[in-house]
Amino acid sequence: MKTLKKMKINSITLILLLLVTACNPYKNLTKINSMSELKYDYPVHYADLNDGIKLAYVDEGKGDETIIMIHGLGSYLPAWKKNISELSNYYRVIAIDLPGYGKSSKLPHSGLMSFYAGVIADFIQKLELGPVNLAGHSMGGQISMVLTLEKPELVKRLILVDPAGFEVFHAGQKNWFKDVMTPNLVRLTTLEAIETNLASNFYRMPDDARFMIEDRIVMRDASDFELYCLAVARSVHGMVDEAVIEKIHNIKVPTLIFFGENDMLIPNRYLNPGFTIKIAETGADLIQNSKLIMVPKCGHFMMFEKPEVFNAETRNFIQ
Repeated sequence: MKTLKKMKINSITLILLLLVTACNPYKNLTKINSMSELKYDYPVHYADLNDGIKLAYVDEGKGDETIIMIHGLGSYLPAWKKNISELSNYYRVIAIDLPGYGKSSKLPHSGLMSFYAGVIADFIQKLELGPVNLAGHSMGGQISMVLTLEKPELVKRLILVDPAGFEVFHAGQKNWFKDVMTPNLVRLTTLEAIETNLASNFYRMPDDARFMIEDRIVMRDASDFELYCLAVARSVHGMVDEAVIEKIHNIKVPTLIFFGENDMLIPNRYLNPGFTIKIAETGADLIQNSKLIMVPKCGHFMMFEKPEVFNAETRNFIQ
């Protein structure tokens, strides 16, 4: 009798396992050995910078104006693919993987915004680019503001997409972020949470954004994945440790600011419940020479969800 019960339990377990496997849309994804094997739409170049950093970037188009695109937390340069394809018809467009992300080197670092800003300054000087148009998404927006404040001679114009840095967090909230965000939390993110986290970046997640979910899943088998997790955790610490809201009134360059009206990440819905437009207007009011564009039916990944708006407004801004 016990043997029969065991057989029934084993059969049920097997059936459930087969059902889960059959329903898993990611079961046929090709594993990668390192994040350098991720597939990008454009040829990847590498710049050898200070402190042994090897920065991965794509470099498309030509023109008198150069745009450098900086991705956000946990992201990578393909987040700009819909903007590179269009804007490279008019400008030289460079999108980078920050250190610890994508195909760039994974040496442990502080994650401070000033660290990233220093890397980008080094990159601009290494490639002899001169003053550039700096486009930053989310955390990349905060990094862009820090670089503009520290090295204004390197930045011609500033383009901020749903930027971090406009929201104010008190000491207790900062400590909460730092306690919660650990490399283990990033490393152990479940498949369901990966899907939910990515979807929350959009008003309605487009089908052509699913590659972000797939890449995030295959990353888990990469040999350098744990170093990526460390970079993500330290980047969160870096954002709260180096707030810029009290300094951005010193930004003098022309600045274009985009926010999705339906951004579910800014402000933080748990710590600072409220409306995105309030945060957006607070930041825009502090930057003297700025223009704010609120994009309807759009979430946090504005430049991917509404690329036609971002591309057209960016062209108008630069022209």
